[in-house]
Amino acid sequence: MNNIVITGAGKGMGRAMALKFAKAGNKVAICARTLTDLQEVASHYPTQIIYYSCDISIKAEVLGFADFIKQNFTQVDVLINNAGTYIPGKFHEEKDGTFEALMNLNVAAAYHLTRELVPMMMAKKQGHIMNVCSTASMMGYANGGSYCISKFALYGMNKVLREELKPHNIKVTAILPGATLTQSWAGTDLPESRFLNPNDVADMVYNCTQLSASAVVEDLVIRPLMGDIV
Repeated sequence: MNNIVITGAGKGMGRAMALKFAKAGNKVAICARTLTDLQEVASHYPTQIIYYSCDISIKAEVLGFADFIKQNFTQVDVLINNAGTYIPGKFHEEKDGTFEALMNLNVAAAYHLTRELVPMMMAKKQGHIMNVCSTASMMGYANGGSYCISKFALYGMNKVLREELKPHNIKVTAILPGATLTQSWAGTDLPESRFLNPNDVADMVYNCTQLSASAVVEDLVIRPLMGDIV
């Protein structure tokens, strides 16, 4: 049994990951803004899933979640920085404040939480950090605006972490999914078949944690069968 930490786990990919790891017998700590969403996820495995309601785009609340984890876990085996959102818009047209909002949630939250928890991994000389980036981390596209910028930044952080943490025997993986049917796509008129299923992403994320100690999946790219939605 391992201790797993997942941010943004009230819905979508985070929820699917939390249920996948709990079903496999792990202890899972999750966070999200909406308490009722967290309670619903935990209700499936009440003895294995613990939760903390917070807005992880705010540094003080990230630190509160980190303290909650330290109070409940003596070690962290897997940290999944999943929290994030997609706001479409052209660079020169998006609303003022969009850049700051996306950087705080999509990048700074992962930065601050990782800094808080990685010493626990370093002390044990083991652990796995997974950052949920995007195919938008690898290519810019029209109407991507600050979302693309933030996901490029998170992918850059992932690369730095990978190099810095190798001597400490800590694995680092970038998860790069294409369009996934989550709340970010609410209201779309596209068919479900054009999107990834969050459960497929969760299955692949879980599989990345099952390799031997000497192997790591560095980048996991998952796209809808018919390709990216741009």
